[in-house]
Amino acid sequence: MSNATLDGAPIAIEDAYRHAAKILGGAKFPVVAGLATDAAGARAAILLAERLRGAYDHLASHEIFNDLDVTRSFGMFITTPAEARARADVVLLVGPGLTEHWPALFARLALGEPARFNDAAPRKVLWLGPKRNEAKVDGVEIETIAATPQTLPGLLAAIRARVGGRPIALNGAAAKKIDAYAATLKAARFGAVVWSASVIDGLTVEALQGLVTDLNVATRFTGVPIGARGGASSVVQIGGWMTGFPPRTGFGRGYPEHDPWQFDARRLVDSGEADAALWISSHDGEAPGWTRSDLPLITLAPKGAGAARGLYIEVGRPGETHDAVELAQETSSFVLRRAKAPSEAPSVAEVIDAISARFSEDVPC
Repeated sequence: MSNATLDGAPIAIEDAYRHAAKILGGAKFPVVAGLATDAAGARAAILLAERLRGAYDHLASHEIFNDLDVTRSFGMFITTPAEARARADVVLLVGPGLTEHWPALFARLALGEPARFNDAAPRKVLWLGPKRNEAKVDGVEIETIAATPQTLPGLLAAIRARVGGRPIALNGAAAKKIDAYAATLKAARFGAVVWSASVIDGLTVEALQGLVTDLNVATRFTGVPIGARGGASSVVQIGGWMTGFPPRTGFGRGYPEHDPWQFDARRLVDSGEADAALWISSHDGEAPGWTRSDLPLITLAPKGAGAARGLYIEVGRPGETHDAVELAQETSSFVLRRAKAPSEAPSVAEVIDAISARFSEDVPC
């Protein structure tokens, strides 16, 4: 059984479904945003945006495009965590907070163990720009260079220059440290670089891939990207299957069109182009970032994250209150996550289906 409120006041769930259908069915260009949900919820949300001839966007799209823009314009070497765990004798970590975005990082990549195919030597771990004390891990020796997200592109450029035998405008201890990093990277039999687009920008990702490209001239090197929050990796994959495009895609002309600027949910809402919004954040109830307060709004979020404005319908957390299929960071594949604490709260897909069933006949199917 789901709980629902309208402007903070309780409302019967059937009335909530009908009210949501009235808002969305009467909109000229609604936006389905947030999209922090599991595979079934993402599929239902994209189908809803298509039916309503609106647009869909993910709450972490900016982070998604840090990786996607580089892939589309420059290219990218990537592999699975399992392959990196088995083969990588050198692992380069880039950026702060990696263990916050992937708590199982050290365990899943077995950074304290030798590579399976190189048991004779311990795995070497390097880290550019970790947080204070972040690189102090029992059983893992890590060589670090201090950096901020803003100075990482320059640092990567310096390392890339030394990998290619070119001079850099540094001397003393800093130059020796960079030379040592470059020598370790060049000596790798199979190297892997790990980063999160949630903490480094597209320029840094491109600089990183430039370094990986240069290293592949003489050895084997690849990447292990850590996906953005809110099930972003799942939504990118599912959007690709269903429309051929990632988030920030619209259906206003009856077919999918992808435009990262035009279909940015915040821009659509703040400019007034969107006249209704369905906000989905089923993992942690993150609120939308737009500033407009008069927009008809429907929020699907878990218990405790109810919205004070607009229509709120409680949903369960994927993998917590109901079984869910999601793209797993540890395997780079879709997996079934069994509910840890099953409840009667409906999934996002179930709520969207209930709303869709209450559309009037003039809403196209």
